[in-house]
Amino acid sequence: FQVDISTPGITSFSGPDGPFDVEVFDSADTYVKLMKKIFDFEAIRKLLTSPKFTFCYDALHGVAGAYASRIFVEELGADENSLLNCVPKEDFGGGHPDPNLTYAKELVARMGLGKSNSQVEPPEFGAAADGDADRNMILGKRFFVTPSDSVAIIAANAVGAIPYFSGGLKGVARSMPTSAALDVVAQHLNLKFFEVPTGWKFFGNLMDAGLCSVCGEESFGTGSDHVREKDGIWAVLAWLSILAYKNKDHLSGEKLVTVEDIVREHWFTYGRHYYTRYDYE
Repeated sequence: FQVDISTPGITSFSGPDGPFDVEVFDSADTYVKLMKKIFDFEAIRKLLTSPKFTFCYDALHGVAGAYASRIFVEELGADENSLLNCVPKEDFGGGHPDPNLTYAKELVARMGLGKSNSQVEPPEFGAAADGDADRNMILGKRFFVTPSDSVAIIAANAVGAIPYFSGGLKGVARSMPTSAALDVVAQHLNLKFFEVPTGWKFFGNLMDAGLCSVCGEESFGTGSDHVREKDGIWAVLAWLSILAYKNKDHLSGEKLVTVEDIVREHWFTYGRHYYTRYDYE
């Protein structure tokens, strides 16, 4: 049997047990439709197409690259040049597809966080994905957002900034090693809160029970109950939604509300939780 997997469609065959069909589909189409049900794409598009806002996304030559152009460029109007390493490669271009300050070196340098001082003005927002696109790193201009802070900030702003959560959050959860930043948000907003062992299946159990809407872990995994797995592109769209919401009255003004502004405002409201992870290889 031969099937052209480069073209979506249905091919019919006859086998020993009777006729059967093989369907080839574009998973990006399905994913985009789901994301449009969760986020306000028009609000994000206004932000990404504003001459005041600059953006950079690094797929580290992982599978996220297959979705990045479709979502960020075609759907949301970002410049094609804002995409880094978005051609998926079997060997990840010889790099290590881990979205952190150590391995996403090109993005880190572009965002003004490298060891050498660049004369080029960094983008306002940057993000990276790992090889299978389920983890993420969020950066502002010369500013790193820890994963522990990221999930707390998404939870704190979700109801106002993300249409999917407009009816409220069912609850929030974090893994045991993750900082207590999310705990404080849950306490302030009177949300159900859960601390679970490391492993996304524990979040999935809470979601299946209708007890968790947003969750995350310190190892750069963030997600919601739209799927029973962490979702790196969802996290980027969540942050872009928060930025779009905070800047809805600022796009024609002099200064945008930045990633750093949002994080520092969060610290002022909920307190700052210091967290450091050490990896020994």
